[in-house]
Amino acid sequence: MRPVSYARATSVADAIATLRSRPDAAYLAGGTTEIDLLRLDVVRPDALVDINALPLSRIEDLPDGGLRIGALAKMSDVAETPGVVERFPMLAQALLLGASAQLRNMATIGGNLLQRVRCSYFRDVASPCNKREPGTGCSALEGVNRGHAILGTSEHCIATHPSDLAVALVALDAIVHTEGPQGRRAFPIDEFFLLPGDTPHLEHPTEHGELIAAVEVPAAPLARRSLYLKVRDRESYEFALASVAAAMEVEGGVIRAARVALGGVATKPWRARRAEQVLAGAPAQRDTYARAAREELERATPRQFNAFKVELAQRAIVRALESLAETGEHA
Repeated sequence: MRPVSYARATSVADAIATLRSRPDAAYLAGGTTEIDLLRLDVVRPDALVDINALPLSRIEDLPDGGLRIGALAKMSDVAETPGVVERFPMLAQALLLGASAQLRNMATIGGNLLQRVRCSYFRDVASPCNKREPGTGCSALEGVNRGHAILGTSEHCIATHPSDLAVALVALDAIVHTEGPQGRRAFPIDEFFLLPGDTPHLEHPTEHGELIAAVEVPAAPLARRSLYLKVRDRESYEFALASVAAAMEVEGGVIRAARVALGGVATKPWRARRAEQVLAGAPAQRDTYARAAREELERATPRQFNAFKVELAQRAIVRALESLAETGEHA
């Protein structure tokens, strides 16, 4: 492991200034991913700026029924917050399914959104990887790609985005608030995650030194009836092969509104907008759910070992929507 200097920030401005003065420095919060990657020599910061003392851990109810979650709030704390459990159950479920209890007690909301991909080639410094070293190639294209993405891919990267939390937040139209050299900025969360395209090493539209300050979850009455379904190889802590964050409002047997996002199958948290278009105004029945799932997965680009994910994702969508329908209609 390379020598790394350490500094503890005492304010947001101090943190930003310290990082800006060190082009190869990185922020340190829970450290549940950063330290692993540092040990593997995947990332090579020359300094870590500890931001845990910053006042960014509040979880606040907003007047309109939304939430504002500080970037340094722990996953476990957010998952147990009454306002989250009652008004946004998909969010609480995604957090609980996203990591072991030990990790949830350490990992932060901001860090979860910024976690790096779990591609084995990304973590193996002996393997070519465009995300780690641009221009070297993507080993997963013709390699072992069972866990890789089938949506949002390019010929330069097919790594799957790993966050469960981000999938639920994309379904909820969350807003990521940042602070950095340009001051405060706000990003619709679907724009906060970039598709790999020709530049897979660029994962977010932020600049060096910019940090996540909070995540805002707008009020969404239909989210009270929502869920997060995660399909994985084992029931204990594991990354998704396919997951679905879904909310649905049904009245008189007709779907009035629906939110659907997918995880485990795309290079970013994937808002299933084609599926939502099929669902809106359609009968709340299995045939509708299956048609919506097929429409969404039509754009899939499977590889040798992950073609099963096309059907798996479709079945997961249907199962999630059927589960919601079984809970009863809104008045």
